Amino acid sequence: MANMIKIEVVTPEKRVVDDQASEVTIPGATGYLGILPGHAPLITEISVGEIAYKDSQGARQLLAVAWGFAEVLPDKVTVLAETAEKATDIDLERAQQARQRAEESIKSAATGTDTSDATNALKRAESRIKVAKDEGK
Repeated sequence: MANMIKIEVVTPEKRVVDDQASEVTIPGATGYLGILPGHAPLITEISVGEIAYKDSQGARQLLAVAWGFAEVLPDKVTVLAETAEKATDIDLERAQQARQRAEESIKSAATGTDTSDATNALKRAESRIKVAKDEGK
């Protein structure tokens, strides 16, 4: 399949995706990267966001990911992520509660207090909510 690229997404707990794709989008540290078969090799840091790809049937697949690294080769994309979840594995209510807790933590923080943990939790919750709501679109 010359017009396909292998995609693997792995966390410390399990292999989340092992599939073929015609295109892949990943959240790099400085913005989203679009990857097609034959892409130039690179290694990049992954931030919080969504991985989107079109599978061999042309269906759009989404995953919420947080932190890690991706290796891109002309015929393969490997993502090593701290967390990665398919839309079907996300508990939407739990993600919405996490977003609310993070927002409250940021709002109630004293001036000058480091809110980076709460900000990261908020980004992750929003990513999970977006992926869960976009399932099947």
